[in-house]
Order: sequence, then C-alpha cells, then structure tokens
Amino acid sequence: MIRAFCVSLVFMAFFNCSNNPETFVEHIEGYWEIDEVTLKDGSKRDYNFNSTIDYIEITDSLTGFRKKLKPNFSGTFETSNDAEQLKIVLENDSLNLYYKTPFHSWKETVLNATKDELLILNANKDMYLYKRYEPINLEE
Repeated sequence: MIRAFCVSLVFMAFFNCSNNPETFVEHIEGYWEIDEVTLKDGSKRDYNFNSTIDYIEITDSLTGFRKKLKPNFSGTFETSNDAEQLKIVLENDSLNLYYKTPFHSWKETVLNATKDELLILNANKDMYLYKRYEPINLEE
C-alpha cells in the first residue's frame, strides 16, 4: 500500500512539474469517457465499454456543470435534468474542480488535461483517466 501511494505521489509530481495547470482549463470542456481507473492501492481497472459518458461545460467565469449522458446509436444522448455544478480554482499550483449538488460537495484535482485525455485525482486518491468521447460509427 505504501508503494502504491509513493507511485501516485511520483506520478502527481511529474504531471504537476511538467505542465502549467492553467493550460489545462482549455481542454476540460467536452464529452469524456472513462478509460482507466487506478485505485490508491495501485490496482487498475480498464473500461472497455461505457454505458454513460460525462459532458463538462465551462463558462468564461470558470464555472459550469458536469452531466451524465447515455449515448444512442442515432448519435443523440439520453439524460436527466440532474447536473453537478462546478467551479474551477487554481490554487497551490494545482487546478481543482469543486463540485456541488443539493446533496453533496467535493473536490477533484486535474493532474493533466490535453485535447485527448483528462487525468483526475479524487478525494479517495483514485486516478481517473478519461479519453475524449468518440461516437460509434456503425457505417464504417
């Protein structure tokens, strides 16, 4: 367990030193699906199929929301009216996402964000690697 924690710290230090967290903001908005989760004990879970994806929308004031969507084969999405309000805050050389619903609030830290990948650390020290969602094309 200590080994996994140390690996996580090295991983976080690498991303925090090699990238300016402010540059992550421009990549956060969009459609994302979980690719892999690395738990704090070092174990990994790959996601070969996702029945839902996350849609994140950000405004100029660095606020916005995250919403779960269920893709359809027609290229549209099913969703509910539920959304998690979010606020982006740059603090202590990290980019943090503060979420709020009527029932709960929490924080996640963006370790890296590019046009194709989003790496997030949650409060449990689990790392979520997201890839940009690409709709299934049945005509290919």
